[in-house]
Order: sequence, then C-alpha cells, then structure tokens
Amino acid sequence: MLIAFNKPYGVLCQFTDRTVPARRTLAEFIRIPDIYPAGRLDYDSEGLLLLTDDGTLAHRLTEPRSNTAKTYLAQVEGVADEARLEKLRRGTPLNDGMTLAAGARMLDHAPEWLWPRDPPVRFRKTVPDSWLELTLREGRNRQVRRMTAAVGLPTLRLIRVRIGSVELGSLAPGAHRSVEEFR
Repeated sequence: MLIAFNKPYGVLCQFTDRTVPARRTLAEFIRIPDIYPAGRLDYDSEGLLLLTDDGTLAHRLTEPRSNTAKTYLAQVEGVADEARLEKLRRGTPLNDGMTLAAGARMLDHAPEWLWPRDPPVRFRKTVPDSWLELTLREGRNRQVRRMTAAVGLPTLRLIRVRIGSVELGSLAPGAHRSVEEFR
C-alpha cells in the first residue's frame, strides 16, 4: 500500500509526539493501521509525503543511491538571478559537503492552485520575494533551506510537490489518497 499525503505546515512526520505540549502529528489525519512515512518532511515544510506498509518500498524511496527525484516549490527572500540559479544547478557547498547538481528555475509567481499558509509567511514591503522550483536527487537534513540560504536566498515557505512519479496534484492540505504505482 502506498499513500500520498499533503502534510500541512506545523505537523510532525510521525504518529506520536512526547513533547509537552504535544505538537500535531500524522495521527490527526491518517487512521490507517501499520503504515509509516517513507522519508521525512520538516515540521515547518508542507506538501507531499508518502506513507507505506511495505518496508522494501520505503527503503527504495529513501535510499540515497536510488536517485529518486524530489521537486519542491520554495518561496525565497530576495530575487533569484541567473548566477544564483546556476550555483544551485551546479551543486552548492554546505557544511556537510557539496550537494549534487539540482534542477533550479525561477517561477514568475506563486502557482494559482497554492493554498494560503496558516500562519501566513511574513511580508516585508522593502524586501522582495520570489518563487523557485527545485529538483533534488538527494535528501540531506533541511537541504533545500540550506542551499537557498547558501546562495543568499533564505527560504520563507517550502512545499514538496513531487516524489518520483507521484505528484501532489490537487490534494488538499491534510488529505490523503492511494497511489497505484510508483516509478
């Protein structure tokens, strides 16, 4: 079984939380027994998370050598120019080493289908923001945020929209659906 879930902002990618007060978890949204996240999405990130009851599939989805492409939309502080995009495309030096080359392009505006975030991203009249589409084939901790910061474009909002052949599509925040096939 493979489930696509649109993880809202401020939800942990696990079913329990032992902190006090407890934070929101997957248990609030998914009541399917014996299913677990295949990978992670940060507490302050949104979008596509895959869950499965198949350990072999989970391993294939998360194994770095599998080169599974993951695509993100990032709202960043500042305006991305071609030089900054090229740094992301070539690979970005981070404190844990150079990243692999990434797909990177600037979007003209936020996608029309994008839902408002709660709470909203801070708005500053004097600091422009822009939207990027980034495709990675590795998954280091907070990698997109660290990459954009390294090129002078701190991430304000991050939404994963695709993992391999599975797209978020019109799935509403907090909703999930079955996935028939993963490539």
